[in-house]
Amino acid sequence: MEFITHPLTLVTFFPLLGVLVILFMPAEKKNLIRWTALSFSLVTFVLSLVVLSQFNSANGNLQLVVRQPWIQVSNFNMEFHLGVDGLSILLVLLTTFLTPLSILSTWTAVEDRVKDFMIFFLMLEMGMLGVFVALDLFLFYVFWEFTLVPMYFLIGIWGGPRRMYAAIKFFLYTMAGSILMLLAILWLGLYQGTFSVPDLVAKGGIPADIQLWLFIAFAAAFAIKVPMWPLHSWLPDAHVEAPTAGSVILAGVLLKMGTYGFLRFNLPMFPNAAVQLAPVMALLATIGILYGAAVSYAQKDVKKLVAYSSVSHLGFVMLGLFAINAQGIQGSILQMINHGLSTGALFLIVGMIYERRHTRDINAFGGLWKVMPVYAVLTLIVALSSMGLPGLNGFVGEFTILLGAFGSKAIGSYWYAGLSALGVILAAVYMLFMFQKMFLGPLDKAENKELKDINWREILTLVPLLILIFWIGLYPKPFFDLMGPAVEQLVEAINSVAVASLP
Repeated sequence: MEFITHPLTLVTFFPLLGVLVILFMPAEKKNLIRWTALSFSLVTFVLSLVVLSQFNSANGNLQLVVRQPWIQVSNFNMEFHLGVDGLSILLVLLTTFLTPLSILSTWTAVEDRVKDFMIFFLMLEMGMLGVFVALDLFLFYVFWEFTLVPMYFLIGIWGGPRRMYAAIKFFLYTMAGSILMLLAILWLGLYQGTFSVPDLVAKGGIPADIQLWLFIAFAAAFAIKVPMWPLHSWLPDAHVEAPTAGSVILAGVLLKMGTYGFLRFNLPMFPNAAVQLAPVMALLATIGILYGAAVSYAQKDVKKLVAYSSVSHLGFVMLGLFAINAQGIQGSILQMINHGLSTGALFLIVGMIYERRHTRDINAFGGLWKVMPVYAVLTLIVALSSMGLPGLNGFVGEFTILLGAFGSKAIGSYWYAGLSALGVILAAVYMLFMFQKMFLGPLDKAENKELKDINWREILTLVPLLILIFWIGLYPKPFFDLMGPAVEQLVEAINSVAVASLP
């Protein structure tokens, strides 16, 4: 039974222990429940640092592997199979890092049914961690579907006026894609005789035409989750209606489950199909980058602006993944982390002003720098990081992705990278437009003159994110070192199998 005390098992299921503790607490003791949830999420973060300390960055293989028989039906073995490598370790750390910050942001924002909120939040953390460490397709699918439930309730109970519409739309969209993925998983289990991802990758031998269909089935689930254009329409609704903490986790981690799915499953398991469809995926990613940026500029609701910017930023991630070279994929993994930090911080910032003014209309503000200087400076740093200013995190990720896309044989054209570079300029346009409208100009609205600057709790929520924004921007080497060997292995494996498919 030593798998129970294994670091990966502990990290994944420790939030569930927090759920069990909170279940037995009286609902009226709101502060005690908040502190309990925060404590369990902080311990989970410490446990993820223990995993990091045991992780050998020079080794590109799967590490800290747990493999136990779980469900045996006839000849089918579904295993409790967990592991991390350079492709997933940073996403595990991002999840455990953002969760306590999100809980901290709800301290005064969530007053209604605090007990239920914290239970759902910790359950969501467990589901997301499970997605990033599961190496059995059946187990992965269980975690993948499980995340839907707490997120549905977080939007549906604590969301805005149209919360039920947004929650149902989010649920149905994601569910529709997942059904196709389930069929593909069943096919793989039936015809390949295993659900283990490393075994499936090692075995290979899936005919190219069947690879294509399996790739599309998995891609349907992942593309909706990312969300890639044109499957993105659920995202703005979900973001606008979700509570602040829900938006932070949705943007910071849940969307990365889609990009991680492509990285973990589609590329290594269906290499021929991945190379064959790389130009199509690059085209959709490029459209997403430009479309997301253009629509962001048109928004009057600042939360909707940030939501559409996610479509643009994650387009970059997809472009890097399907460059199918080391630069592109490393840039993509780093950009997943960058987006989680920058957009997570932007949603926290929007939540802080919404708590004070109860509006998100950009035109309702103006001149906020005069009354909220600390808030204005922190917002400016985050906005500059989101648009990719050199010296901050966004620049490193986007530059590396564009470098990979320019030199990509799989994509086969410079145009995708060239057009995507316009997305960087457009990001600067809509971010600066938003900042100018909210913080500069005359302070002419009476409601804004009485506003108080952010308090120490709110500053404490943002500072860890800002530290990482500067760290990645100025010294990204430790992050590239963590993923480097695993990415090199992945690229070599794809090229050795699919070299014939390259132009």
